[in-house]
Amino acid sequence: MSITAQALDGVYGRSAAGVRARLERADAGCWDSVAAAETDGDGRISEWRRQKFERGLYRIIFDSDYYFVGLGLSAAYPEITVVFRMQDEADSYQIKVLLSPYSYSTYFGSGS
Repeated sequence: MSITAQALDGVYGRSAAGVRARLERADAGCWDSVAAAETDGDGRISEWRRQKFERGLYRIIFDSDYYFVGLGLSAAYPEITVVFRMQDEADSYQIKVLLSPYSYSTYFGSGS
């Protein structure tokens, strides 16, 4: 199983470059840090695609506060957490988030 993540900027209608993100996995009622990265110029985190992950419950925490402060804006949601379940070891998972200072939306996709 692999993961790709992408952040899009809903204010300026472009990729959100420079968004910090943490990937964590649930283990016995706690969250263990698995990886950390920052989105590239296309708003993507591609290095997680090259890693293999086990089945389980995961979350990606996008640091929207850091991103919007860098643009001179403040955000109502300092972090955006997307929790998802990885069920099939043959699939690759796509997590996308559309950021704005006062709202966000997510997209989840998977495929072989």
